[in-house]
Amino acid sequence: MIYLTTPIYYPNDRPHLGTAYTTVVADAVARYWRLKGEEVFFLTGTDEHGLKIARAAEENGMTPQEWVDRIVHRFYEAWELLDIANDDFIRTTEERHRASVQRLLQAIRDAGDVYESRYEGPYCVGCEAYYTEDELIDGRCPIHERPAEIHSEDNYFFRLSAYGDRLLQHIEANPHFVTPETRRNEVVSFIRQGLDDISISRAQLTWGVPIPWDPSHVTYVWVDALINYISAAGYAEETSERFDNQWPVWAHLVGKDIIRFHAIIWPAMLMSAGIPLPRQIASHGFLLVGGEKMSKSRANQILPEELIETFGSDGYRYHFLRDVSFGPDGNFSWEGMVARYNADLANDLGNLANRVLNLAERFRGGTVPAVSDPDAPEEAALREAAAGALADLAGFEEFRTKQALDGVWRLFGAANAFVEATEPWHLAKDPEAAGRLDAVLNALLEALRVGAVLISPVMPKAAAELWRRLGLPGDPGDGPLDETGRFGTFPATTVEKGEPLFPRIEA
Repeated sequence: MIYLTTPIYYPNDRPHLGTAYTTVVADAVARYWRLKGEEVFFLTGTDEHGLKIARAAEENGMTPQEWVDRIVHRFYEAWELLDIANDDFIRTTEERHRASVQRLLQAIRDAGDVYESRYEGPYCVGCEAYYTEDELIDGRCPIHERPAEIHSEDNYFFRLSAYGDRLLQHIEANPHFVTPETRRNEVVSFIRQGLDDISISRAQLTWGVPIPWDPSHVTYVWVDALINYISAAGYAEETSERFDNQWPVWAHLVGKDIIRFHAIIWPAMLMSAGIPLPRQIASHGFLLVGGEKMSKSRANQILPEELIETFGSDGYRYHFLRDVSFGPDGNFSWEGMVARYNADLANDLGNLANRVLNLAERFRGGTVPAVSDPDAPEEAALREAAAGALADLAGFEEFRTKQALDGVWRLFGAANAFVEATEPWHLAKDPEAAGRLDAVLNALLEALRVGAVLISPVMPKAAAELWRRLGLPGDPGDGPLDETGRFGTFPATTVEKGEPLFPRIEA
């Protein structure tokens, strides 16, 4: 099974471009694996405990549960707008999660890795995390740039310090456990400096999952949040059949700012509890606007719906999967998004589809006869481009979304060149060239058919509409990819033209 997760998000903030980026990548990769014929479980959700939520609820005159119930719909709505096809949406206020948290904490305690002590130090409410004085910048959180608060209380601690060597051994034995390499090096360097034990409870907070052996404490929100991945896999269920089938996770997708939680604390907790580790923690950079990280304080947060109004969900998804590489920081600009949309979607794909379907309707009344020779030498360039595009789609397996799309666009480029080289409008004037015209139209429609299959993980709506216009049954995402993604002969069918798939946008 391909079990794929995003981080769970704080519902306090509306989903912005950075939040949506992780989720869109995860969705495209999940759709790719489904297209391959794999069983997929794609999880996202919301992180609803902690001090930040409790304070926001109080400020709005509500209980924390009332507050999160009211605002969680922001994520349902945003993911629906972006055509996110997740299999599950977990909320940390659900009973299945509460039961999993308490079971895992008890297992860690039973392993001898929990003790009680006092903690005092700087705390960022935005991160819900403690920092050392050295990690702060002029007393401010390095992520949120807000002054840290000094917290002091008796807590239960997890012996993270006991797991440094085991973590290093695992990372060395599994080079792809943390990706990309820059993040892996960062994690290794941090572990080698020596790990401190971490607080796993809060005594001055009531909003959270109670510690099973001491209900006067609630679970530290980051420990609580990390456990969501096994909660959704059925960790707390009486029988382990589903959990054994689903776990370990194929990949956790996370931003670089939370890599230490996922690549150090989380695997150490799993080691303590005797649970297999994730196959991979895949980390990406920040999505920058004007060279700066998005934040409310800079007033540069952009919401997905603000772009979907202009570009549609397909145009949105395509831009961020084609122009933002998974790993390093990426930069967003409106001008760049318009340029990419017009060049690739309106011109390369949209004009190609419009042109080919119009030719089929004009010269064959929309009814395209099948041809007998799928290996005609005249179509060699199209076959080679299609084979290359199919091979490049495997880039999704390593989150190389740009590579996956580069190959598809080489196919569309080859099809556009084929139109110019064969000039079907001239063939139509020669009755003796009727067979050749059939072959040309068939090959072009086949290129569109293969293209619709290959873009379906990225642009599901456009792919489905193109598929419908091609008169094909089912859906381009039905797969299996090894069969539907191969260039052959277009089946005899009736096609129809329509409005432009991607109307050009004036900047």
